[in-house]
Amino acid sequence: MWHDSSKILGILGGMGPLATQLFYRMIIDCTDASKDQEHLDMIIFNHASLIDRTQAILTGHTEELYDTLLEDAKRMEESGITSIAIPCNTSHLFVDRMQQELNIPIINMVRETTKVVAASPRGIKTVAILATDGTIKSGLYQQACIDAGIEPVVPSESSQKLVMKIIYDGIKSGGAIDYNDFIRIEGELASKGCQGAILACTELSCFKEQFNLPDFYIDAMQVLAVRSIESCGKKVKEQYRR
Repeated sequence: MWHDSSKILGILGGMGPLATQLFYRMIIDCTDASKDQEHLDMIIFNHASLIDRTQAILTGHTEELYDTLLEDAKRMEESGITSIAIPCNTSHLFVDRMQQELNIPIINMVRETTKVVAASPRGIKTVAILATDGTIKSGLYQQACIDAGIEPVVPSESSQKLVMKIIYDGIKSGGAIDYNDFIRIEGELASKGCQGAILACTELSCFKEQFNLPDFYIDAMQVLAVRSIESCGKKVKEQYRR
């Protein structure tokens, strides 16, 4: 199926489907290629029926989710892929544990994004984490930021409800989005002295594209796209190199 020298990316997706298709397009857009053959070989596993990640974390019922993610990753490994990308921030709660059971690397979106923030020429020292309740509760980004010497800021309870409204009632369900909700969130980030904000939910990556958000917002999924291209030995367009 593949040339022996090929490096093949496996995308464990479907969480959600709109984010997965955007991730695929990000990879295409960020690859410095002039013909088909210079793009990545990849397999996309769009497991849309996977149980909700945030619900599993908040209710403490995570073993079924972990087992399914690991099973999917092993299936992809058996297909001959050489690295795995998971365009779902919340699922990264299980990445280190999954990695111990696999012989190929999972690109860690949380750590790679935090590295980008730490290396920013803007000298970011305080960054907001915009994510699902599950990702916030896991503390993944908070700890990664602290380890990198960056102060993490999470939204207040009222602002977090607005973040979840955008993610679930807007992007995931295809419902209407009231941009005034986001303006309220932005106001709180400014009042807390944030110098940037990590879009730590792939639905928020879709939101960023829809509303053309500025560079103040660091898109974790775009960081993952760039690292995925690099993992397969392909060239990244200069404007996307980090």
